[in-house]
Amino acid sequence: MGDVRLVVESLDVGHGDRPVLTGVNLTLRAGTMTALVGPNGCGKSTLLRTMAGLLPAMGGGVLVDGAPLGSLSRRALSRSLAFLPQTPLVPAGVTVRELVRHGRYAHRGAFARHTAEDAQAVEWALEVSDAARLADRRLDELSGGERQRAWLATVLAQRSGIVLLDEPTTYLDLRHQFEVLEVVHRLVHEHGIACGVVLHDLMQASAYADEIVVVSGGAVAASGTPEDVLTPDVIDQAFGLKVSVLRDPETGYLACFPRLPDASAAAAAAASS
Repeated sequence: MGDVRLVVESLDVGHGDRPVLTGVNLTLRAGTMTALVGPNGCGKSTLLRTMAGLLPAMGGGVLVDGAPLGSLSRRALSRSLAFLPQTPLVPAGVTVRELVRHGRYAHRGAFARHTAEDAQAVEWALEVSDAARLADRRLDELSGGERQRAWLATVLAQRSGIVLLDEPTTYLDLRHQFEVLEVVHRLVHEHGIACGVVLHDLMQASAYADEIVVVSGGAVAASGTPEDVLTPDVIDQAFGLKVSVLRDPETGYLACFPRLPDASAAAAAAASS
């Protein structure tokens, strides 16, 4: 496994004085994609935003490359960690290349000119995120999947070793969801990025994540490889849903099929007819 880039130690997170999750421990490593999954409202996004330094921790701590999160200035943190929110604001009229240039602000002063190094980082980010062909198009003219590639390129232009993505497939159709996750997966494994990503779809987590952290009931319910975590018992505990977990014989991905009472009765009736 790759080098440790981010460590969460006994972390308590919440809103104001209301705790949402307590005692969270997890590690993000270089070249590893870690998916945070769990039911709606369980605190996945709150945890990710706290890991990014956007929300204050209620207890415990986060280490970024060995340094306490709170000891880093915003600019210093941006050089190590990049965060992509669930629904980033779309600047009016900017092209994709202009957007991606914003990812270089962590490496220069607010009024400094772009350097050759900045230009190289921008072109690299456009290329590896499959957004180079979109570089001169306006962001507000793009499809959802194209726009998400542009945002990924902006995050990558920071040249941070840690990338946190909050539901990057939100509002995308099925094809574009998998295309975006394919890009992220390739970036993680080809460029050694430590990635934490919030996902809703357990099959997508199985297909793309190296490790899965299941959040439920105010704490981490389970963590480990997809094989360790995506079990009927864990899913029943976390989601309150009884499932059968089957492996696709061609891809090896795990898929969960609900065992609903009506479905069970229908299957039994079909078998007896």
